Amino acid sequence: MMSSPWKRLGKLAQGSFYAWRPYTWVTLGIVLLTLLLRSFEPFFDNVNIALIYLFPILISAVYGGMGPSIFAASLSVLVFDFYFIPPFLSFTIADLRYLLSFVVYLAVAILTASLAARLKQQLHVAKQREATTATLYALSRQMTAITDLQSLLDNVSRQVSETVGAQAVIYMPDAEDELKVMTSSSDPAYWGNGPSEMGIAKWVYMYGEMAGRGSSTLRESSGLYVPLRTEERVYGVLAVNLDLYEQPVAGTDAPDQVRLLEAIGGLAASAVARVKLGEEAKLAHLTAESERIRTALLDSVSHELRTPLATIIGSATGLIEGDAMFSKEDRLDLLATIRDGALRMNRLVTNLLGMVKLESGMLTLRKTWCDPADIIGVVLAQVKDFQQHRKITVQLPDTVPYLYGDEVLLEQVMVNVISNAIKYSPDYSEIVVSAAPAQDDRHIMLMVADTGAGIAAADRERIFDKFYRSPATRHVTGTGLGLAICKGIIEAHGGTISAEPNLERGTVVRIVLPRGDEQELQEWIPERNNA
Repeated sequence: MMSSPWKRLGKLAQGSFYAWRPYTWVTLGIVLLTLLLRSFEPFFDNVNIALIYLFPILISAVYGGMGPSIFAASLSVLVFDFYFIPPFLSFTIADLRYLLSFVVYLAVAILTASLAARLKQQLHVAKQREATTATLYALSRQMTAITDLQSLLDNVSRQVSETVGAQAVIYMPDAEDELKVMTSSSDPAYWGNGPSEMGIAKWVYMYGEMAGRGSSTLRESSGLYVPLRTEERVYGVLAVNLDLYEQPVAGTDAPDQVRLLEAIGGLAASAVARVKLGEEAKLAHLTAESERIRTALLDSVSHELRTPLATIIGSATGLIEGDAMFSKEDRLDLLATIRDGALRMNRLVTNLLGMVKLESGMLTLRKTWCDPADIIGVVLAQVKDFQQHRKITVQLPDTVPYLYGDEVLLEQVMVNVISNAIKYSPDYSEIVVSAAPAQDDRHIMLMVADTGAGIAAADRERIFDKFYRSPATRHVTGTGLGLAICKGIIEAHGGTISAEPNLERGTVVRIVLPRGDEQELQEWIPERNNA
């Protein structure tokens, strides 16, 4: 690798070459023009020749600047005097009027160069502002679309590195408010994680002021450190390694480069503030939702447990203290009341455990081939004790296809759905339970239709949310967990559950489940028969 002194010497030589190149072109141009004019001298008089020598002066003023244009004016006067003004081949001026030509040449050179320089400066400023605006616009669009903090920081460091052509590092505080490197466009072990860089970054983060090369603080530093600051606070520090940085950002000067990086830092700070506020809002929403769910759960559970417990305690106390007062039929009624209360508590506990499994992701399906008719038969036996005077009718086709699922969980779903139908249907009403293949022949539909009060259209989707209960049914006891658990179990099976209005009156709960692979079923049936 080239050492630093030799590298600087090479750059100096290269810079000298580029600095003298306009003078070389001016010299060559005037030499060629002189040869051309000497060849056609009989066709031109001195006035024409003097005017023609204005061309290299104008061209050098426009493209070379003040120095090359004055050089062109001086060289043109000397050549014009040497070859075309008597005495020829001599710099002696016999007619002092030609001194006026020299003054005019110089005035034209200075005036033209000044105007050209001013126009070039204005063009340069316009291009610089256009480049800066385009860079900031592209960066702001990308930042707006990002909602993850780490992705945002990675994008900012990459964009800054591509724009500036140097390594970019972003520092942000951790949970203990200690500043550390969050992202870097290249290896932070090379630059950005050293004691000096960390020290300057901490100072910038603490005081919220820019430091490093190009600023008024710590100018000898190898990097420029820009605070990611909004009006409220400082979120971090953007650092750019300018140690090996040779040219400013394309279209910008060094001060404009600093302003560009400062503007990028402001955009990045606003984007970080937006992401952090979004995370805080999300956390606040989750906290409020958790508090709401906790309150609803405690209210529902306390109410749901208190009622059957009171019934069980009252019936058991009556049996213990007044055994002689009750007939055999009375004792059986009290025992049935105790059993109903215990079953009700068992359903509540089952639903709570099911919701915990769903929420924690611990629900595992033990799938096997299930006969929908068997599932319905088991469920009807479970709900028989509290269906009271409601009539439950089962409608099944001659052949019900098997489905592949967790039989125990599907029974729990059907118990919850039929229990709801019983709870919200009047006495002596009919509840129809049916199963049939779907029209696509790849799914099975299980339906429970009641003739109760029905569900409002606005509530048909919300009844499957946790703890939601329609205002029209608040007088009926319940936790609002049953249908939410049903939805979780059915979706875990790859199916759907929905509530629809019954044709006559009431509600139809429709469950659609996939049948499973028919070839596997055909292989399983002989095994089951042999077993």
